[in-house]
Amino acid sequence: MTLATFILAQAQSAEDESSNFLVSPNVGLMIWTLLAFLLAMLVLRKYAWPAITEALDKRQRAIEESIDVAERTRGEAQEVLQEYRERLREARAQADEIVARARKAGEVHERETLEKAKLQREELMEQTRRDIDAETRRAIQEIRNEVADLTVMATEKVTRKTLDEDDQKRLVEEALRELDFSALGGDQPRN
Repeated sequence: MTLATFILAQAQSAEDESSNFLVSPNVGLMIWTLLAFLLAMLVLRKYAWPAITEALDKRQRAIEESIDVAERTRGEAQEVLQEYRERLREARAQADEIVARARKAGEVHERETLEKAKLQREELMEQTRRDIDAETRRAIQEIRNEVADLTVMATEKVTRKTLDEDDQKRLVEEALRELDFSALGGDQPRN
């Protein structure tokens, strides 16, 4: 017999024994296995199942509470978001209103400023006209006085005599009538 055949024979005999053990039931082993199983089942049922069930129930309640809290939080978040959106809309409306009021106030201010500037310009023009009229009247009066003095002096030189006051007055009035002062200031000669 060779070594290979011996090993093969040993393997086959070991195989026969192991299959034989599984196939042919041993009643004593079965009873002990059944008793061990029942005992393990009773111990597990009395001590393990309540603890496992309680732990599972606690876990279920915790998950349900977490879901409830998440739903409440989600609802609150939706409310806060809605409130935020409403406030944002209100803020935008207020901002638009403020811009509109500022624009309107700017337009009113611009209009008032233009009106004030126009009034000031008109007042300045009127004051300038009054000043020009006053200066024109003063200049005409000075010219009249000068003409009167020159007329008296010229007459005295031509006539070589001193004129009395009535003659001077008559002579000045005649000279002034002959001059056209209306072109200078629009005034008629005064007596």
